[in-house]
Amino acid sequence: MSKFYLTTAIDYSNGEPHLGHALEKIGADCIARYRRLHGDAVHFLMGMDEHSQSVIQAAARTGGTPQAWVDRMAETFADYWRRLQCSHDDWIRTTQPRHARAVPALLERIRERRPADLFEAEYSGLYCTGCEEFKTEAQIVDGHCIEHPTLALVPTKERNHFFRLSAYRDPVLERIRSGAFRVEPEIRRNEILRLLEAGLQDISISRQRQPWGIPFPGDTQQTVYVWFDALINYLSATGFPDAGFERLWPADLHVVGKGITRFHCVIWPAMLLAAELALPREVWAHGYVQWSGAKMSKTAGTAVNLGDAIERHGADALRYFLLREVGFENDGDFTWERFDARYTSELANTLGNLVSRALSMIHRYRGGTVPRAAASIGSAFDNEVRDAVAVYETHMNGYHVHDGAAQLMQIATNANRYIEETAPWKLAKQEAHAELDLVLVNLARTLVRLAILAHPFMPAKAETIWSAVCPGIVLSPASLETAVRDVEGRSVGTAPILFPKPDEDAGGPKRA
Repeated sequence: MSKFYLTTAIDYSNGEPHLGHALEKIGADCIARYRRLHGDAVHFLMGMDEHSQSVIQAAARTGGTPQAWVDRMAETFADYWRRLQCSHDDWIRTTQPRHARAVPALLERIRERRPADLFEAEYSGLYCTGCEEFKTEAQIVDGHCIEHPTLALVPTKERNHFFRLSAYRDPVLERIRSGAFRVEPEIRRNEILRLLEAGLQDISISRQRQPWGIPFPGDTQQTVYVWFDALINYLSATGFPDAGFERLWPADLHVVGKGITRFHCVIWPAMLLAAELALPREVWAHGYVQWSGAKMSKTAGTAVNLGDAIERHGADALRYFLLREVGFENDGDFTWERFDARYTSELANTLGNLVSRALSMIHRYRGGTVPRAAASIGSAFDNEVRDAVAVYETHMNGYHVHDGAAQLMQIATNANRYIEETAPWKLAKQEAHAELDLVLVNLARTLVRLAILAHPFMPAKAETIWSAVCPGIVLSPASLETAVRDVEGRSVGTAPILFPKPDEDAGGPKRA
């Protein structure tokens, strides 16, 4: 088994999650489930970023304390991820003792190994509370942050602790160019390369007299800057600084949004180089979920409530739609019309219909037992499906989950076409037993494969398909090849209704 340590960005706990958060978590979970099915020892981390100024402001509006606020928001987020079937192995919060130990430990490690890289200086600039970041001129349009155009930038002047980021331009640049530290997709890598080539400035890594945060080691008047604090969560969750943290570190994949690549692809690797620690192997920066071309965000308000989106057609359908329609590379719009259309055409009419037809015919013509057909393995259709599965795996190995979802649905489409072309009902009427057996075996084997391929995207529905075609067999890496190979002679369950078509006037938000 190969270790695969996978993380998502940890979310600000200043408001409820939206579809943009959901896309990232579902996409990372899809990758985690896919790697587990291939036998990897996956450790999947998610969590909450709880030390931001926005948390102080949110708590003040309720009249409560920051700790009470983040406790409530952490449970809210965790509940949504449970509803969306995220299979994370660990949940980290930056208020946890293990993280509070790791942050000063990393700073002390940098101080011991590169003492000149930590220093004090005056800082003045415009601060965005939405990003929790001082903004450069390139990040400001019409006096506002590009990411949070509705928020006023806050003029700030402080004496802070600094990190000598400028010293790490060339080392980070060389590692990205060589592929030792991968930044994907290509469009994001090119953005980071241009940023590095333009040069780096040293950064403030503390805030003065901030009442909420981790104390800066050796300075009781300062707290660790929230981003410097938050990035260390990936290391905190490994057990750092205790012995044995290398069992998980380095991370194999950080999944983050495209708006925070500077932190993950420039500042974070520089911090690790300064501490003489291994860099993560790869960062994948996905795009945004949009509504009418605008990014969904807590600050601007969201046009779609995440709970409503889950209730519309169920968690599996939302998972599939976000990864199929929006994808994991570029920005993409969410609309109720597109969600309904893909649900009906792809999930109900294509995949759901295929499962129902295939299982029903096995019961109708062979009493619920998959027949034996000597030529089924290696038949033209079986080879076609196997080739299509190989294409799916190529997409998934490269984290192109949008293409993986499309290939999954293409296999189901081809299987429906195969039913129409072979017309099993005609073969049964003609008593063409050998030909009918071959068709039914091919369909049963295809359903097994589709259950496996669908599992990363739609885990509950995939388990339903699997249980119907492979009753009594646990879906696991050890069972996959056996289930495909030994389908003949197996008794199958009845056809489930996987994706019921909703009444146009019932349930869910009104269609826009």
